[in-house]
Amino acid sequence: MACGGVVKADARPAWHDRVRSARAVLFDFDGTLAPNLDLPNLRRRVAALARARGVPEAAFEDRYIVEILDAGSAWLSRQDPDAAAKLHRDGHRLIRDYEVEAARRTQPFQDARGTLAALRDHGKALAVITRNCRDAVLAVFPDLESFCDRLFARDDVPHLKPDVRHLSHTLTALDQEPAHALMVGDGQLDMHLGKARGLYCIGVLTGSSNGTALEHAGADVVLARASDLIRALPAPAAP
Repeated sequence: MACGGVVKADARPAWHDRVRSARAVLFDFDGTLAPNLDLPNLRRRVAALARARGVPEAAFEDRYIVEILDAGSAWLSRQDPDAAAKLHRDGHRLIRDYEVEAARRTQPFQDARGTLAALRDHGKALAVITRNCRDAVLAVFPDLESFCDRLFARDDVPHLKPDVRHLSHTLTALDQEPAHALMVGDGQLDMHLGKARGLYCIGVLTGSSNGTALEHAGADVVLARASDLIRALPAPAAP
């Protein structure tokens, strides 16, 4: 296992072997292939909108951003279905506008394209699974779909992570089994999600969580960044 982002020597063969044998690699986006959005600020804005529409804090406390709208709309729908629909519509517009505006000021990590290209050159099926909207992802990384097989953003799937069906949908689209896939992400949610579906989970330290938090969430190994995966790939054959 990793400790504080440093991979112990006795863990190297295990994770190298898993990367080499994997048929598919699923990546989170923010914090993994590109810098994180300021999600705490976005959550505050969405929560403030819900409260302004009369939804009590207790109806959505401890929920993720999109789920605040789901819970708030459900609470309002018992009293005013029209108000519930308006909260849901306005809230999703707020989230999308925030994501796209932030994306215009963001670029992928410098080594992201090289990492994806190297994995694909070694025959890996690649997918990005993210809670972000598709427009924001492609504003940050316009040519992402040239480097991976599938992108499943928020508006591409009926079930959004941490719902395990987001990941299951991705595996089905890639025609891959969990035992032959890796989940790579910077967040505890990614590790929980991957473990729930039986994937080998690789945490990275370029985003929201430290090594200890990722380990506690189920990471099988923690690397400094996603590009460290390349270290596990076989060296090119000598001419």
